[in-house]
Amino acid sequence: MNKPVRLRYQTIEFENVDIHVCTLRDNQQYSDPGNVALKLGISSATWPLFGIIWPSSLVLAHYMANYDTADKRILEVGCGMALSSLLLNQRNDDVTATDYHPEVGVFLERNTELNQGRPIGYQRVDWADKTSDLGAFDLIIGSDVLYEDEHIHLLADFIDKHANPTSEVIIVDPGRGRKTKFSRRMEEHGYSWSHDKPEETDYLEEPYKGHILRFWRDEA
Repeated sequence: MNKPVRLRYQTIEFENVDIHVCTLRDNQQYSDPGNVALKLGISSATWPLFGIIWPSSLVLAHYMANYDTADKRILEVGCGMALSSLLLNQRNDDVTATDYHPEVGVFLERNTELNQGRPIGYQRVDWADKTSDLGAFDLIIGSDVLYEDEHIHLLADFIDKHANPTSEVIIVDPGRGRKTKFSRRMEEHGYSWSHDKPEETDYLEEPYKGHILRFWRDEA
């Protein structure tokens, strides 16, 4: 049975920047009238995962807060609550957000308005879709996006399709055991890579066990 979802409003601080977000109250919420998500293969158990600010999302956003994004076209994959996109939008970066879940665009629009930001470009995408018309980007970012083994090739190939010849990729992974296989696949697409522990995570409730996966390639 579908019931109205309960929501939570919170403010997340990044030095002198406040980002206001409306999220699901917790990961027990569910509402899928018409079975829109179910028809996309999203079960009631996985439906609410998009609507929470997860630790990896916080790590990515804090990492991007001081990252040089000048003159870069940026794509966030599997954005969920799109915290990094909202933050980058506040400094007028050229950012596009994407996700597979049908409710993400609704929350993104609401949260952009909460922060009085300009509209953020958004598309619901399937990484397996070979006809995506997003274009090419200089910097691609994401957090906790390697849920299943099939995501290794799907995401790496999707990134390759939408990355400029000279480009950077930053993926924050909480430690799902797929980072090395994913990095090897990215290597096949011409990327060098590194795995680093985030330097400071005192904004998290518990120590972070994951890594920041960095990838880069040069047209030359």
